[in-house]
Amino acid sequence: MITDRERAAFEAGIKLGALYHQFVGTPIARETAAAVEAAIEQAVGLQPYVTGITVRLNRDMMVSNRFGYSELAGKMFDAAITTEVGTAVCRARMRLEDDYPMMEIVEFHETTRDTDH
Repeated sequence: MITDRERAAFEAGIKLGALYHQFVGTPIARETAAAVEAAIEQAVGLQPYVTGITVRLNRDMMVSNRFGYSELAGKMFDAAITTEVGTAVCRARMRLEDDYPMMEIVEFHETTRDTDH
């Protein structure tokens, strides 16, 4: 039997992995970064068990090609996600660490209400 805590961690990890692989390669420019951040947050936020997500993209890494845009790279992501299964809450994040986009569990805690989605 899988616990709510294990499921919340799984859901956070699978969603960060999907976010990474789904959006890497997206055409982006500094002028469109905020809209892309919002679109990613809204899309991932629709998924089951997600109760919060923030995405920030490193604009300093956005170097325009000859057509005026760059491609979204995994190294540009700084994302935090909160998932909730039953009473278990998991906070996880993805951020650049030693030149690699690392994903990690930041915190677990329990709520007093059962919110199984």
